[in-house]
Amino acid sequence: MEMLIRKMLGRSSSSSSSSSLNSDNGRAISASSSMGIGDFDRIPDDINMQILKFLDPKDAGRMSVVCKSWKLLVYDNRLWVFFFQTQRESWDTLLFAEKHLRSGYPLQTFYNPSTQLSFMHIYGQRAQLTGSVIIDGGSGYCKFGWSKYATPSGRSATFLEFGNIESPMYSRLRHFYATIYSRMQVKPSKHPAVVSIPICHYDDTQSARAARKQLKETIYSVLFDMNVPAVCAINQATLALFAARRISGIVVHIGFNVTSIVPILRGKVIREVGVEVIGMGALKLTGFLRELMQQNNITFDSLYTVRTLKENLCYVAANYEEELCKDTCASYDVPGEHTFSLSKERFITGEILFQPRMGGMRTMALHQAVALCMDHCQAAEVTCDDGWFKTVVLAGGSACLPGLPERLEKELHALVHPSISEGIRVIPPPYGADSAWFGAKLVSNISTFRKAWCITKKQFRQKSRHNFISSW
Repeated sequence: MEMLIRKMLGRSSSSSSSSSLNSDNGRAISASSSMGIGDFDRIPDDINMQILKFLDPKDAGRMSVVCKSWKLLVYDNRLWVFFFQTQRESWDTLLFAEKHLRSGYPLQTFYNPSTQLSFMHIYGQRAQLTGSVIIDGGSGYCKFGWSKYATPSGRSATFLEFGNIESPMYSRLRHFYATIYSRMQVKPSKHPAVVSIPICHYDDTQSARAARKQLKETIYSVLFDMNVPAVCAINQATLALFAARRISGIVVHIGFNVTSIVPILRGKVIREVGVEVIGMGALKLTGFLRELMQQNNITFDSLYTVRTLKENLCYVAANYEEELCKDTCASYDVPGEHTFSLSKERFITGEILFQPRMGGMRTMALHQAVALCMDHCQAAEVTCDDGWFKTVVLAGGSACLPGLPERLEKELHALVHPSISEGIRVIPPPYGADSAWFGAKLVSNISTFRKAWCITKKQFRQKSRHNFISSW
């Protein structure tokens, strides 16, 4: 204890000389070197709080035995909020997670603002968490990395047919996950894993439910057979919603092959309302831009070039007819090739989301599908809150096209019934193409992650055995 006191006094004294505290505080701290332990109670609380902030969280917690004042301050949420805010993680994101997601799934029906969270306790729990491996895989591309890292550490093409239950899913997933662990150079048995479940088997039919269950159980089986200690598997759309710090809303996920409009209430996909699906995704947008470039005699080496131009030059027009009258020419230097110039192709590409027939597709436009989903949500009356579906969160790489949120919001206000249109808000992908990965990162750092969100191999085997016996 004497060593901690000296450590505290040394830090505070050195800081006062560098003007971190004002002159009055500095004199109080200098005088404290001749005080007894009980004398710290006579120091004003605001100065004591500043003193405790000079320590690291572990030492600050131990200082609660020094005197009554410090014991009270150590349990004060303001001190631990300060420690949290000095970390890389956003305080708003952390607060959202600990308020709404601590209970695990299913989420609490409501959050009681009067419930006082102990951030000292939360800090201790989060400090004990080991890093998790996050794998956000889809039918096109996969992002993977460590939960403690700021961004995914790697990306790879997957092209897994998650919707095809007749394919040898176990062997393909086993090879897929083994490749990721090999690239990360980590033993599967050392860390828990958070895996995103692709959006597939959309219907609420018995066969679709069976297919979703089979996919999830296969994911668990593969990872537990690889000796992963604990696994958390969550729907991709739900993770993207969490990344936007929401637990309810409609997620518009522009995937590799299709676009899914997913209603989610308190973290659960509302299948009885219905998931709308549009038969176009990132691949169709890229292919349409390729056609436009070929029509205008713009030569390129590969589809990678076209995708790069789509990601860096294309946008969605606020008003398509007005945009046709503007000079929209812009250039981009593709690494390894040369500089490309695009004009009207820049906004015509994304226009097929709202006018599919331009791309030769007979399907609903994006705003029509979202409006239909909203109508179904309102008619279903699944909750007394009639505004939960008015927040629309975009997800997926192609959802990052500039102008898309504003255009979709504008079209929805013009299309839906006035009783619904008020309060509609479209949120762009909060972390770009990596939103689902960041949603998984948010979950993996919750103080109750291992207990509330994960399932262990033993629990999975017991549950599987119980389900097998119940089916007879």
